Amino acid sequence: MASSPSPEKQSTSPEVGTRSSDIETSVENQSIEKSSVQEVPDDLNTFPEGGTRAWLVVAGAAAALFSTMGYANAFGVYQEYYQSHQLSHETPSAISWIGSLQLFIMFASSVVSGPLFDMLGHKIIWPSTIAYVFSLMMTSLCKHLWQFILCQGILGGFSMGMILGPAMGATGHYFKQKRAAAMGIIVAASSCGGVIFPIALSHLLAHPSLKFAWTVRILAFIILALLSLTCIFSKARLPPRKGRFFLPEAFKDASYTTMIASIFFLLMGMFIPFFYLPSYAIEHGMSTQLANNLVSILNGASFFGRVVPGLIANKVGKYNVLSISGMSTSILIFCWTHTHTNASIIVFSALYGFCSGAIVSLMALAFMSTAKDPKDIGTYYGMGMGVSSIAALIGPPINGVLLTRYGGFDQVGIFCGVTVLVGALGVLVSKHFAGNKLLSLE
Repeated sequence: MASSPSPEKQSTSPEVGTRSSDIETSVENQSIEKSSVQEVPDDLNTFPEGGTRAWLVVAGAAAALFSTMGYANAFGVYQEYYQSHQLSHETPSAISWIGSLQLFIMFASSVVSGPLFDMLGHKIIWPSTIAYVFSLMMTSLCKHLWQFILCQGILGGFSMGMILGPAMGATGHYFKQKRAAAMGIIVAASSCGGVIFPIALSHLLAHPSLKFAWTVRILAFIILALLSLTCIFSKARLPPRKGRFFLPEAFKDASYTTMIASIFFLLMGMFIPFFYLPSYAIEHGMSTQLANNLVSILNGASFFGRVVPGLIANKVGKYNVLSISGMSTSILIFCWTHTHTNASIIVFSALYGFCSGAIVSLMALAFMSTAKDPKDIGTYYGMGMGVSSIAALIGPPINGVLLTRYGGFDQVGIFCGVTVLVGALGVLVSKHFAGNKLLSLE
């Protein structure tokens, strides 16, 4: 006689079936959740590498660098004009503090603008643009050194940096493999500004019906129109980063900290011709008009120096190109004080513009490439530039002191040549800490 199933088995079978179905449902839900979670990082980590929106961001960043760094590159014209007009009673070293403060704060403020961009997006460009144009209008009214330092040096430099950080960071959201080329195009725009602004500035200042005040105001209106494009085109692609404002753990990365030190030495020495080349040329018999155009020649050659090395860096490596550019710049600085004729000074300006242009183009790329998460690009760039920019503050005044102390440019050339060479060699050390062999294409 067949035995009937026990009551215990009858009562447990439905429970087991229910549990197994619940487990299957839970597993299915978890797999769906995992797939949805994985889809977001995949989308975020996939860089467009082009497209209409990406190239509009590049155009907006190019307009930003044209109007900020390109304008700052024209300070050599201001330096010569101030020495012979409003600030003729001041020493060259004291006047150079205006430009050095502007450069320092422009780069140093990236330590604020970079993290702000990561956390708030591109919206910080609008108030920064208003502040920058306001600083130009106030500069047109200045009469004394302390006024120029406040308006042109401090406020102008800070507002420039608050525009640069978001513009550069937004570009990093759209490119990875082509980032060196994109950065080269953007930074090349500052060379165009460095060509146009000195020529426009020198011609407007020499115009009999225009004075200093309206010369600066005309440039301010031009800059306002260009930065309007930056405000419209510069858009962040990645969602805002949440958490801490700074990322101090980045300084534990030996490659990152060594790169900061290398850029520090490169910046300390490389800007000397931008400040003193017109004065040097006039001292050796060049006309004032031609001497002021030397900065434009330098920046014109820098256009190719910022585009071509960026394209080459995609093939042979950013570390290699940055180091070679630094060594070439150092050699040219050592040769600078041996140029005495108009022709030799003009040739030096062109060669120096090409070699030093790659440094400006690749230093931002070097900082951005060390970020492990694309959403941290702005912060890594900002912290790196913030620390290394101290060199731009102390470099020109040191050169001014050497110039006043020794009465010539020989000691200035030696100091700047050595510091740039140290920076170029430091890039190779950073490459080693990044895990790359010395001769590798990285």
